[in-house]
Amino acid sequence: MKALTLPPNLVEQVRDALLEEIASGRLQPGERIIQEQIAQALGVSRQPVQQALLLLRNQGLLREAPGRGLLVAPLDPQHVAHIYDIRAAIEGLACRRAAALPAEAREQARKQGTVLVDAGRKAVASGSVARMISADIRFHEFLYALSGNPLIAQALDAHLTYTQRAMGEVLTQDQAPRDIWDQHAALLEAVCAGDGHRAEALARGHMTQAADFMVGRLETRGEEAPGQGATPDPRP
Repeated sequence: MKALTLPPNLVEQVRDALLEEIASGRLQPGERIIQEQIAQALGVSRQPVQQALLLLRNQGLLREAPGRGLLVAPLDPQHVAHIYDIRAAIEGLACRRAAALPAEAREQARKQGTVLVDAGRKAVASGSVARMISADIRFHEFLYALSGNPLIAQALDAHLTYTQRAMGEVLTQDQAPRDIWDQHAALLEAVCAGDGHRAEALARGHMTQAADFMVGRLETRGEEAPGQGATPDPRP
């Protein structure tokens, strides 16, 4: 990890740095978190690290370790499925409201959204998991902002954090769905065309497909995990 400067949102920056370490797999499930090491690696005091760890614990990425301290929590596919259920409902609402914007605002959104879609396609082409996750999150947060309802982003903040963890777990070993940014582009087009019903349906469908992909991969990984590292079967 690179040393951080001391901006006002230092706790969030520490949290984001830790989240990237977890999502990338550099911090593995069950690995104990040592505050002193993290503070030293990031070049900060223990206080922002402690606060960031509490945030991640509350968001389900960390849990209490036996004895004392925290460790990286294992991923729960069922919890991921529940998150996508919530996201499907709320993001459908966000896109329906965004489609109700005045025509001039929707045209401006088209320009901004197209830039994000192009960036997302480039992220997939790069093969960088961190870039893919960041591009995906930026696009969805863009939709939340378009809705005009500030409670949407607040309601989904913790869920997005856990989503990033799940995405990192899957994308480190699997390619992103080939049509993911085609789906994003179609969703943006529906919003910018002012078609609220279609925008909502596309948002819900996008979340359902994402859930099927993510949960399916996580469950397959969980079934394979018990055999990893075991003595090979000598039978032909």
